[in-house]
Amino acid sequence: MALIGKTHPLDPHLRADRIPTLYCPGCGLGIGLGAMLRGLQKRIDEGSLNRDKILWVGGIGCSARLTFYVNYDSAHVLHGRAIPFAVGAKLANPELTVVVVGGDGDIAGIGGNHLMHAARRNIDIITVMFTNFVYAMTGGQVAPTTPLGVRTTTTPLGNPEPPLDVVKVVSSLNANYVARASITTPHYIEQYFYKALGMKGFRFIEVVSTCPEIYGRHIGLRDPVEMYNELKKRVIYKPRPTLDEAVISWEKGIVIGEFVVKDNPGFIDILQGGSK
Repeated sequence: MALIGKTHPLDPHLRADRIPTLYCPGCGLGIGLGAMLRGLQKRIDEGSLNRDKILWVGGIGCSARLTFYVNYDSAHVLHGRAIPFAVGAKLANPELTVVVVGGDGDIAGIGGNHLMHAARRNIDIITVMFTNFVYAMTGGQVAPTTPLGVRTTTTPLGNPEPPLDVVKVVSSLNANYVARASITTPHYIEQYFYKALGMKGFRFIEVVSTCPEIYGRHIGLRDPVEMYNELKKRVIYKPRPTLDEAVISWEKGIVIGEFVVKDNPGFIDILQGGSK
C-alpha cells in the first residue's frame, strides 16, 4: 500500500497496465530491459532520438514478450520472424529506430537464417538477444546455445551437441557492432545499448541471462539468488576481447565486452547511393 502513488523514472517507457509481468521469480529479463531503457532515456534526453520514431519487434518466447511491456509502437510476430519484420519496417520507413528483442531460441534457433542475412547486409536495426541456453517458454528444450553436456527436458542425459557461438557467427559477417553483456553487469547493457542507438548498420548485443525455473533446475541452480551468483562468478569483462574468447563455457567462464565496432555504410546508405 505504501507504493500507491509512487512513480519510477522508467515509468514513461512502460505500459504499467500490463504489470505485473508473466515472468518467473529470478528471471533476468527485467534487469536487462531496465538497463536498455536507461540507455534509451539518455539518447532521448540528449535529443539524438525521437521516442515517437522507435519501433520494438519481438517474435515468440519470454524475451520477445518484453515488447508487450514497453510504451512504444511494438509488434509481436511469428516465431523466428522478428528480424525480417523489422527489416521490412526499416525499409518502409528509414526514419524509424528499430529494435528487435528475443531469446536465443527465437533469434539464433528458429530465426537463425534471418540473423545471418541481416548481419551480412548490415541492415540498420538493433538486435538484442537474451541467452538463457534453452527454449524456456515452450518447455525447456535444448537450444542451439545449450552448453555441451547440460541436461534439458529433451536431453535428459546431457546435450551431445556443441553450442553455436552466436557472437562469433555475427562477427564473421558484416555487422557494424557486436557486443556481449550479462544481466549481472547491467551497466554494460546500458552502455552498449546507448552506443548502438547512436550507430548505423546492423548492431547485435547478446545478453547472458538467468532462467532459474527452466534452465537452472536442470543444472541444480533453481534458487534465483544462487543462480545469479553462479553466473556472476563466471562473467569475465574484457574491453576488446578477441573472437576466440567469445566461446561460452559454463566451466571456463563467459567473456563479455565489445567484439566488433565498425562504421561501415549501413544497408540504407547503400540503397541511397551512399548519400547519407
